[in-house]
Amino acid sequence: ILCLVSAAAALDFKYHHTEELEEYLRGVHAAYPSLTHLYSIGRSVEGRNLWVLALGRFPTHHKIGIPEFKYVGNMHGDETVGREILLHLIDFLVTSYGRDPVITRLLNNTRVHIMPTMNPDGFEATKVPDCYYTRGRYNKNGEDLNRNFPDAFENNSASIQPETQAVMDWIKNETFVLSANLHGGALVASYTFDNGNPVTGSLNGYSQSPDDDVFVHLAKTYSSNHVSMYKGTGCDNRQTFPGGITNGYSWYQLEGGMQDYNYVWGQCFEITLELSCCKYPPADQLEKFWRDNKVALIEYIKQVHLGVKGQVTDKNGNPIPNAIVEAKGRPHVCPYRTNEQGEYFLLLLPGTYVINATVPGFKSMLKTVEIPDNTGNFSALKQDFSFPEVSDKIRSRVASCPKIPLYQELTRASAAVKPTVHILVLMTVMLVIFK
Repeated sequence: ILCLVSAAAALDFKYHHTEELEEYLRGVHAAYPSLTHLYSIGRSVEGRNLWVLALGRFPTHHKIGIPEFKYVGNMHGDETVGREILLHLIDFLVTSYGRDPVITRLLNNTRVHIMPTMNPDGFEATKVPDCYYTRGRYNKNGEDLNRNFPDAFENNSASIQPETQAVMDWIKNETFVLSANLHGGALVASYTFDNGNPVTGSLNGYSQSPDDDVFVHLAKTYSSNHVSMYKGTGCDNRQTFPGGITNGYSWYQLEGGMQDYNYVWGQCFEITLELSCCKYPPADQLEKFWRDNKVALIEYIKQVHLGVKGQVTDKNGNPIPNAIVEAKGRPHVCPYRTNEQGEYFLLLLPGTYVINATVPGFKSMLKTVEIPDNTGNFSALKQDFSFPEVSDKIRSRVASCPKIPLYQELTRASAAVKPTVHILVLMTVMLVIFK
């Protein structure tokens, strides 16, 4: 046992290639079997496992009331800092559990999933590290994985890659509430939406989601706890980010991004963390990158306990899956629904909200809640809903939202108004001329 613990703790500040990464993850799991669960969500084009280490009091399965959180690194194979600091995050969490009361409470009340690399083929293909760009950015098929997801605004013609499909299935099979994906090439926390149209405010250079206030808070949480991101100086004089954050669309438009997919179809709030100006920096800088991000990584995980959570049940106390539960005034184009255990999680900032629970075919139930900041207590406000007229014989079987651009209809509706307005203006001008 001592040998296993020693092996798990021996994590150097260097780049760990596939075999070393797998060996480290297996060593951690062997040393901490009751705290960790090592699993693969699929394989890359070249057949490498997409490893995930789950950590928590119940690491092997979802537990009612305990939210699911995830970090994903190395989506672009040549952006390497995230890959390594996630390994050091794992090391910090397992060695602090039972010793540090904050980390102990965090892992007792949160199931944390860490995927150090989503693009192992791209990482291995990057033979000559470079600060700016290499072909290793893409997967083995030459596809950019952060342009490869279904898009809420446009038909994404890219062929879904094995790595992308594995993540989509992963999101579908877990009740993820909060997430971040780690990149390099800039120093900023970017948030949804990455794409947009006039309905979401793209004409003004900002694509706003219904939960924009929460996303701004999440991005600021990371940037303000980072050693320098909050300064917003970026990587050169041409690019600045006030407060160290940016709306994705405001920075640059991106089709098929992972963070928008998480939010729209996965019911999971995800932001994109750009952690280094140099995409693939020298290994002797990794220790500094870990120190710069350590506090921010932990503080961000705590935000999974924002807002309100609960269960929707029938008159017999049985869970009702696929019930719609949303805060009034912020509906999602793909309604947020309960999981198989009838659970819902809504990330909301402290304040007063009306929560609307709906079982299709029955009258909605409204409850007003006063949400405190419970992140320090590691538990969102609990608010359950019981539908006395619903029995276990009448269950909601609504399918998940289709993988099509859900904002297209809104665009068409907006566009349909324009010809009518033009015709009215033209008729008015003609009438004036004739008079």
